[in-house]
Amino acid sequence: MTRRTIAAAVLAIMFLGGCDGTAEGSGEASGEPWHDEVAAAESAGTVGVGSACPLPVTFGLADGWEAEPIEVSDPTDELVEVLEALTRRGGSTVRCELDGRAVVPGFLRVWTADGGGTPARQALEAFVTAGTESSGPQYREARAGDLEVVEATWLSRRRLTDSDVREWALAVTVADQTVLIEASSTSFGEPLDVLPAYRLARDTLAVGN
Repeated sequence: MTRRTIAAAVLAIMFLGGCDGTAEGSGEASGEPWHDEVAAAESAGTVGVGSACPLPVTFGLADGWEAEPIEVSDPTDELVEVLEALTRRGGSTVRCELDGRAVVPGFLRVWTADGGGTPARQALEAFVTAGTESSGPQYREARAGDLEVVEATWLSRRRLTDSDVREWALAVTVADQTVLIEASSTSFGEPLDVLPAYRLARDTLAVGN
């Protein structure tokens, strides 16, 4: 697997889309907005320690998906603002991309909060509200193995199709570092298609060793 520089990832990312809800309970909720009826995908690998994307956590990688680190190369002056917008959001920096386009039109991206010890809820709220034309965020607490996580779901305006699409993300703080996992479909993808891979990541989340 080749390592991807952020300059090479720009084109793929540019084709993606992007009143605060109160925290909800962690009970199962079918249908909008959480779609808990969607089952987790089967695991075919692991992301995190010992993988292409070293992180303070590990989680399962869905079959057919590929994980690649995102590295920021020295951009030209013309690309500085574009790369800044694509690699930083709400006080977090993107570290890894899980590409599912071989099986579904979507991605998972892993971000880390820039400030050490940033509370998971705080980092997630900043991430969601910094999104382009995001609206109607809702939050809830959940448990993933031995870890307590905060989840968010919101609507993101997709200009290419002039429609609102649902997105999901979670945040967890491990060893004084906060990690966020974001699920996004491609411009013409169905948002629910990425949920099995996202649920796998959430349900198998563990502290990296």
